[in-house]
Order: sequence, then structure tokens, then C-alpha cells
Amino acid sequence: MSDLDFTKTQLAVFGVILLLAVDDINPVKILLHVFTNLAPWHIASVSIFAMVYVFISELKPLLYFAVKVFFHSILSIFFREVQIVGRDNIPRYGPVIFVGNHANQFIDGLMMLCTCEHKISYLIAEKSWNRRVIGDLAWALDAVPVKRAQDSSQKGIGTITMGKTLIELQTSAKDSDDDDDNNQNKTKVPLIEVEGFGTKFTKQLTLGDKIRPPGVVIAMKVVQLESDTSLFLDATGIDQQNELPTTTTPVTFEILKKVDQKVVYEKVLDKLASGGAIGIFPEGGSHDRTDLLPLKVGVALIAYSALEKDGITVPIIPVGLNYFRGHRFRGRAVVEYGKPVFIEPSTLKDYKTGGSSKRIVCSDLLDRIQDSMKSVIVTTPDYDSLQLIHTARRLYQRKELEASQKQDLSRRFAEGYKQLVLAVGGDPPEEFVELQNRLEAYQRELTELGIRDYQVSGLDREKDILLDSDARPDDVLREIRLPYQIAHVLVLMLLAALPAIFLNLPVGLIARLYAESRRKKALAKSKVKIRAYDVMLSEKVVLCIVLVPTFWVLYGLSFYYFTSLDGPAIALFFFAMPLFSYMSIMWAEAGMVDLKDLRPYVMRLFPSSRRRLAALPATRKKLQHDLRSFIKRVGPLFGQLYYGKEVNWSLFQEMSRKGEGGLTDSPSRASFLSAASSVESLSGIAEDERSEELKKEE
Repeated sequence: MSDLDFTKTQLAVFGVILLLAVDDINPVKILLHVFTNLAPWHIASVSIFAMVYVFISELKPLLYFAVKVFFHSILSIFFREVQIVGRDNIPRYGPVIFVGNHANQFIDGLMMLCTCEHKISYLIAEKSWNRRVIGDLAWALDAVPVKRAQDSSQKGIGTITMGKTLIELQTSAKDSDDDDDNNQNKTKVPLIEVEGFGTKFTKQLTLGDKIRPPGVVIAMKVVQLESDTSLFLDATGIDQQNELPTTTTPVTFEILKKVDQKVVYEKVLDKLASGGAIGIFPEGGSHDRTDLLPLKVGVALIAYSALEKDGITVPIIPVGLNYFRGHRFRGRAVVEYGKPVFIEPSTLKDYKTGGSSKRIVCSDLLDRIQDSMKSVIVTTPDYDSLQLIHTARRLYQRKELEASQKQDLSRRFAEGYKQLVLAVGGDPPEEFVELQNRLEAYQRELTELGIRDYQVSGLDREKDILLDSDARPDDVLREIRLPYQIAHVLVLMLLAALPAIFLNLPVGLIARLYAESRRKKALAKSKVKIRAYDVMLSEKVVLCIVLVPTFWVLYGLSFYYFTSLDGPAIALFFFAMPLFSYMSIMWAEAGMVDLKDLRPYVMRLFPSSRRRLAALPATRKKLQHDLRSFIKRVGPLFGQLYYGKEVNWSLFQEMSRKGEGGLTDSPSRASFLSAASSVESLSGIAEDERSEELKKEE
């Protein structure tokens, strides 16, 4: 809703209230006064009939609007903050395809839904579509169910071994992803030879089915069936990702049957042709990794089909869904919309040709979509590296940054870190390892002391009392205002206690246990999840949608049958329960923030902890100085990644994928060692500078 529409709505609402409040200008009262034969129920009946007619005729748009408002309230409860970056990149009119990383299961769709003005129809797994509550809400949002091969996978008979090298054999275009079965152009495809032991390939498999060995993310398509014990798999793209799943010892395997998505494509193309928006998560499934999974080709086929069938060049908007403690209650999220990706109209001819030409243009589009998706998230090899990146970014920045600036700086650190690791070939110099270890040690110290990085600077104000080992606990209490802190927590907790205990606590405990059980099941079934944290918040939300109103109804019935309250009082209590529940969440959150802050305050009562806390500001300053010095020496090796005011992240990812190291070539090991040694040679001077700085500050 635009600002003008919101203003009009406000004026309309207040105008109606005015008409109802003053009898002399109330149109219904005037009508009844003029036409004395009319009764109030006549007008009420006509109004009810008109409302029912409008509701039925506009059922889907009204349901979509109602569900969107509902999910807005859900996100405001479950997330402390949701920041939006790059909304100007979204076209205001016309068809759009939104592609997002899938890091938080159903929450990902809600984030896109509530941060975008377009009416989005999602592609949702048929498995989820068939679940109660989720399927009902998906229907209200006009989602399109998609049957996924992995949802009906079956265990293969026997065991297999896979060839060590890629070979190239001739295959017809009809064995590829092409929909045109009459195209018999020959094309070369990189293949992996599979040998079976006790297998029945000809009975269990057909061309187009996929095989996935244990521990492998990517399933590979069967393109040639030789016999019950021999076949060939399409290995396109596997060698580029260094994920060739070869094995000389027999292993079990899964079979993913080919699924005909013709009906799905038709529904999606109809929506795009009518100017609608489609939401797709092209990784195929939710996961909790710190990088993208290989993308499915479906989004490329949809985009090209829209251009071929309706002549529409649909903009493909990447959506970066970045979560901070996203699996927990009251986490934080940054939703970043990137610049659109378009199909080159000149490539449509190659798409229509089919065979290798179609494969090449679809693969190229998919690569560009992947580059654009990586340009709106922060990708790292693992979770520990991601934590290291965020710690370094906080220390490096000189002032508080906006969400877009934080995202940009985090990406610079992440890409620089990956290039440095690549440049040194897994054998980093001591200076780099030492700095990394110090960053990790600093973060561990913060965790053990129960303090955040932004609080460290405040410890300087209490430096004298912290350093005084002879200080009495009463002096410490007086200086650090601990009694005030405790009183503030108690007030907030008392305000939140009654509604929280009866309205929120039972639901929260049940939801936590339920989400943990669902997480374990999802982890056991998945081939790509690490800890399956991506499913937890979604399962909590789904359960709360059912349990919360159930508890409200039970409390309402209890008041009706077991108290002497009259109907209006019970109705007031019932309709006030949502407000009480929400306010208790806000009060409890404020209390929990203070409660977490109490731990470092309490630890300052003990001399040993006091000394550790007192040392933190100096440790931070020294680490900050060394980090900035290191980046100042190494940074110029990265060109615009270091110097550039703005970085075209899509171009950077594209050049990185092509082995060109982003905007500049990756720094060589010799260049990096030279820069690192220059940092070491200046360490004595830097130490003297730090000493002088500390003396001046004291």
C-alpha cells in the first residue's frame, strides 16, 4: 500500500466514524426517516447480501490480503527486526520471477511475501502442499504445487561403483533436458560410467531418472542404459564444482524417478502472461549451509518458455534472505533485493534449436542467476568462517553502518577471505594464522564472559573499579548500578509474568519440543542439511498458529463455565488476549535483554572476572589496530574489492566463477607473503604506536 492509499484509507475510516457518531448526518438514519416504510433489517439484509456477493467474487484477492496481514503480525512476533535492502530494484509493474536462497524453510516465503508489494505465487513442494495448515495457507496465497523427485526417492537394488574419470560419448538431444523429443541432433555430454553388482537397472530405471550415491548432494541423470549392471550418468557441471562422486568400492544408491512438470509450467506461464509474479527457490529444498546448493534448471526453462510462448522477457530478481539466529525466537533478518537478470533475446534461437544449444543457453542463464543470488548473501565455506567474518567486520568498521553497508562490508570480508585462502593453497603464513586465532580467541572470551562486542567500549568507563582488586562488592554495586539493573528487570518481568505464564509459556514450551523433534527427523532424511536448524522456526510458527487460538478458546470456555462473569466481560477478555499476549512478548524481550546484561555485571563482583573484563578494551584496541594494519597491507592486492566505493557483486561473482578472481586476479602466494612479511616487519613500530596511544588515553 502506497502512502497516498494509506492516507485515503485513514480519511475514509475517520469519515465513516464521523457519520456513525452524528445522527443528523448518518445516511442510514436519514434514509429511515424519509422512507418510513423501511425497517432497519431491510437495509441490513441488503448489506449482508452485497457483502457476501463481493466476498465470493473477490475471494482469492481478499484471502491473499488477509493472509499477508496475518503473516505480517507473525513476523513482528517471531523476529525482533527485519531490514529491507534494495527494494528499488523491483519493477513496479509487469511479470516478475523472484529467486531466493532457501535458508529457513517456510519462513523464506513469508519474508518475500511481507517485504514486497507484488502479489507472489510460490512454487511449493507437493509434500508441503499436502500438509494441513501449510497447504491451506498456500492455497490462499495461490501457490502452485510441484512434485519433487526427492520426495518419492526409492532405494536401488544392489550396489554400484563409479568411474574415476569423465568420458565423452555421443548421445541424442532427446536424452537431455529438452522437451522436444523429435530433435535428434547429436551432442557431446560428459558422462560417468556406473557398474552395478546385483543391480536391476533395466527394471528399476528409465532414461531421465536420476541416481544419487550416499553422501552426495547432486543426483545425476541416467542418459544411457546398457544392461542390468551398466549405465552412464550425465556429469554436466560436476567437474566444475570438484564434486565428482567416484568410488571404487561398491556403495548403495538412491533412485529419483523422472517427474513430468508440464502442468506446472503451464500454470506458471499463465500467471506470468497475465502480469503476475512467481516466487521460486531454485536450490530445490531448504538447508542450513553457508553457501548455495546447485540450482535446478527449472527457473531457466520457465524464463525461456515465457519468452518463446508469449514474447515476454521476464526480469529475474535475486532475493537474499540473511538470518541472524534465524532458527530462534526474536531473531533478526536482512532481506536484500538485487538487480534483475534478463535473458538475452538473441539466445532464443539457440533455445529453440534444442540439443546442446539449448543446454548451453540454459546453463549460462542458470549461472548468471546463481551469480546474482550470491551477490545478495554472504557466502562462506562453513559456519565458523561466517562467525569469523562477522567478528572481523565489527572490529574493522569505524562507525555504525546501515544494513546495506553492513551487507556490503561483510561480503568484501567473505570474498577476500576466500581468495586469501585460495591464494596460499591451504598453507597460510604464521601472521595470517595468528590473526585468525586471535579473532577466534576474542570471540570466545566474549562468549565466556557473557558480553557483546558493542559493550566492550563501555568497560573503559568502569576501568578504575574493575582494576581495583581490593574493591569491596558494595563499591562495585554502587559504581556499576547493579541494583537499578535488577529493579528494571524485575519490573519488566512482573509486567510480562501473568500473561506470559498463561498465554505464551505453555505454547512456547510445546513448540520448542515439537520443533526439536521435527529437526531430528528432517536431519535423518536429508542429504544436504548440516544440523537442520532451517526447519525449526517454521515448525514453531506452524504449531503456534494452531495452539495459540486453541488456548484462547479454552480460556474463554473456562471463564464462561467456571466464573460468574457476564457475556460482555468474557467477550472483552477473549478479544483482549491477543493484545495481552503480544505485550507480554515485548516486555519479556526487554527483560531478557537486561537479564543477559546482568551476567557481566554479576561477574564483575569477582576479582578474577574483573581482571578479565578490564583487559578486554585494550585487547580489542590492539586486535582492531592489527586487523586494520593487516588489511591496509593486503587490501591493495584485491583492487576494487578494497578500493571500490561500490562493487558490482553480480559481476564479481561471475568473474570469480570463471576463474578470474572477481574484479581482479586472485593475489598470488608470493604477493600475499610479501604483504604479510611487511606487516610483520612493522610490528615493532606498531607496538610502539599502540603504547603511545594507550598512554595518551590514560
